[in-house]
Amino acid sequence: MEFLKIQVRWKLDKSLHEKLITIEASLPEIEKQLSEIDISRDQKAYAEMAKKHSDVSTIVELFVEWKDINLEIADAEELLQSESDEENMGGYSKIIFAIKSKGVYSKLKFEAGAHRVQRVPKTESQGRVHTSIATVAVLPEAEDVDINIDQNDLKVDVYRSSGPGGQSVNTTDSAVRITHIPTGLVVSCQDEKSQLQNKEKAMRILRARLLKAEQEKAAAERAKDRKEQVGSGERSDKIRTYNYKDNRVSDHRINLTLKKLDQVLDGDLDEFVDALVSDNEASRLANLDE
Repeated sequence: MEFLKIQVRWKLDKSLHEKLITIEASLPEIEKQLSEIDISRDQKAYAEMAKKHSDVSTIVELFVEWKDINLEIADAEELLQSESDEENMGGYSKIIFAIKSKGVYSKLKFEAGAHRVQRVPKTESQGRVHTSIATVAVLPEAEDVDINIDQNDLKVDVYRSSGPGGQSVNTTDSAVRITHIPTGLVVSCQDEKSQLQNKEKAMRILRARLLKAEQEKAAAERAKDRKEQVGSGERSDKIRTYNYKDNRVSDHRINLTLKKLDQVLDGDLDEFVDALVSDNEASRLANLDE
């Protein structure tokens, strides 16, 4: 089957790109100057240079991340063009991805729940609207300090990654399967190119799942510490509806409807996120007053 090549690389204005390259190249010199300042003799100069170093470092880190993401997208697009497995036709049953940014969980946690989609499929000859449900879980990625995993509780197996029909993708044991013996949780990863990368990714997923289990246990013990739940996936649990025919997106928790389906599907969630955050803060304040 043919795959549509989606151009999603982040584009930068040429002048901005050149400016970022210059800023990136200036960082080593700034670090050198900062190390040469005698803080005991000139605290003001040190403070100014330290601030400059901090500002430039932040920009450079984001620029490097941008370049890395574009490389990953290019690799993914190349993989899509070479893919020929006619089973990926029905779409995806599950997608797991990570979003890394300051404060991102506090904003996107409200996306957890059942999302209802109303559309007319291309295969529908009578023009009837079909309804489907996608459930979303939003988990904070756990660091080592959040949950302690004893290495003695882990069983790590390595094997050769496989593709469609079970065919071997490579000749090395790069795929990793980690079993958490106390809970029986099993995480497998073969997406990355090396065994180390697959193991690190599998450990991140395992930490997140173990953390979620701990959070759910605490929530059951203390009902006042409720958190957003995905729900059963039934239509009655829906938090938001996406109606293609009317170009409409409606969030049922805050009664907000926007006639901008395309923009929302492209990632423009700001109006929903801001409204949900405000509603959540208002509810918390009301509970405090009570």
